[in-house]
Parts: sequence; structure tokens; C-alpha cells
Amino acid sequence: MSENIDRRGFLKNSLLAGGTALAAMNSFEEKVLSAEIDSTKKAAPLAATVSPADIPKGKIKDLEISRVICGGNLIGGWAHSRDLIYVSPLIKAYHTTEKILETFHLAEKRGINTFLTNPVSNSVINEYRKAGGKLLWISDCAAGNIKDSIKGSIDTGADAVYVQGGICDKMVRDNQMKVLEDTMSFMKDQLVPCGLGAHSLDTVKKCVEAGFDPDFWVKTLHRDDYWSATPEKNRAPFDEISGSKKDHDLNHDNIWCGNAKDTIEFMGKLKKPWIAFKVLAAGAIHPRNAFQWCFENGADFVCVGMFDFQIVENTEIAEKALKAVAQKTRVRPWMA
Repeated sequence: MSENIDRRGFLKNSLLAGGTALAAMNSFEEKVLSAEIDSTKKAAPLAATVSPADIPKGKIKDLEISRVICGGNLIGGWAHSRDLIYVSPLIKAYHTTEKILETFHLAEKRGINTFLTNPVSNSVINEYRKAGGKLLWISDCAAGNIKDSIKGSIDTGADAVYVQGGICDKMVRDNQMKVLEDTMSFMKDQLVPCGLGAHSLDTVKKCVEAGFDPDFWVKTLHRDDYWSATPEKNRAPFDEISGSKKDHDLNHDNIWCGNAKDTIEFMGKLKKPWIAFKVLAAGAIHPRNAFQWCFENGADFVCVGMFDFQIVENTEIAEKALKAVAQKTRVRPWMA
């Protein structure tokens, strides 16, 4: 028998081998997908069908706020999905007005009483309130001119306001401290709790050095032991507002607290309430590995973007985390 393989035979054998490999790969992927589907609920429960939960609360001035706050990035379509360009539009399409209202109802039933989001969501928040909903609203005031956004947020029902982290970071980076001081003064004149946000720890340090006295801080805090985190040696101040880099080892919308240890240490010295945000690193960290860690390390509140189908599990985890932390010594006393 000839040892030569003709072209037709080679193609036939290659296709058969390739088909077998493809079938095996598809089978493996299908098993993984099936296991993932089986391990999660098929759809979000309605508020009327779930048991109520009681998330402990803290105070920012006269506001009594649940220690878990719903974040608004998912509703607004800001998914921080690294280089997956379809995710943000998909998330925004998912969150119809009806879906947002369902999410609010479910969050409130599960003990969350506060929503932190951009002023673009003010209309749906007020629609929820008109129907009897009692969620408090903290506005990040990131919609156009900062003073107009502060005033507009309060006029449309915001219970507290703050300078959004990206805006505050840019003011500090660009040495616009006088502008930021003027903004702080304007917020204080509005007679609602007012705060300063930051991704970069340098922003908080500069604001403290300048003598700014917000009612609360909104500062990122998350672990960095997830796969897509920028390597520590390549992190730089203000990475979060410096645009995505093409180099795979540089920041690309994938890390928001590049120096957690330093953040914990510095924030531990501040005597005002701290809302920690990006605590899940935009979905890279499971709440089981985030909530208790953040509370143990000084956060008074955690702000978490949640789909409706995540709320029950997340609030269960938060309740357990807060009970566990209550039995331990925090690195920072509760400031709220």
C-alpha cells in the first residue's frame, strides 16, 4: 500500500479530525455553559415574591443610609467592560424604565434604601417615588456644567450630592484647586449633604491638604487579585481618567483602585463617612470576596451596581458580611 496520501484523502482526514476536535470543544463549552446556567436563577424574582431583608444603616449628617447602596452605572449603560464594545449598549437596552422600576422595588424590599447615580436617571427615580417608593438618591452631578448639575439634581429630588470621581480627579490633576474649592462652597450652600469623589488616592490627599471638608468621601476600593488587573509595576496616578492604552499591560478601563493598601491606610485617618465604590472591580470580583473585605478595611458603605437578578444574593452576602465584621475590630472605626 502506498505511503503517499493524495490531496483528497488528506482533506478528508483533516476535516474528520477537525470535526472531531470541534465537536469535543463545543461539547466542553456546552458543559461549562450548562453548569453556569444551572447554577444561577433563570430570571429575577419580583419584589412581591421575596422575603424582606434588613441591611444595617449608617448616617451621613441627617440621612440614614443602608450600608449597601445601589450604583447607577449599569442603568446608565457605563459597564466598564474593558474592550468588549457591545456590553454597554446591551446593558442599557436591558434596563428599560419598567426594568429599572422593578430593580428599585426589589432593592427596597431587600433592605437597600439608597441609590447613587448620574442625574440622567432623575426622571425614573422620581417616577418611582411618585408611585410610593422611598429610595434616597445621591447624585454624582456629572451632567454638564458642575454647578448647574448640582442645582438641577437637588431641584429634582437629590438627597445628597457630590463631585463625581472622574471630575474631581481631573480638577486635581490639572491643578484647578480653586475651582474645586468654589464648587465645594457652592455645594455646602445647597444645605444637603455634599461630598467629594475620587479614583486616585492623590485626589483625596490633595483635597485634604487644601483643607476641604466634605460631609462624606466617595473613593474606590477593591482588591487587585483578579486576572485583568493592570500589573502593579505599570500603575500610575490618574490612570482611571487618562484614557485606555493599547499596551496590554497598561490601564484599559480595568482597574480603579491601584493602591488598595495605601488607600486603606490613608482613608483610615479621615473622620468622615466613606462610600467605597468599584468594590467589585466592575464585575471581576465576586461579592463574597469583596463586601466583608471592604467593610473590614474601613468602608462605611459600599456602592454596588447590580442587575435585578443579583440583588437577592448580594443582599444575603452583605447581611452575612456585616454580621461578621460586627464581631471583629475594623482597621477604622465606623464614621457613619
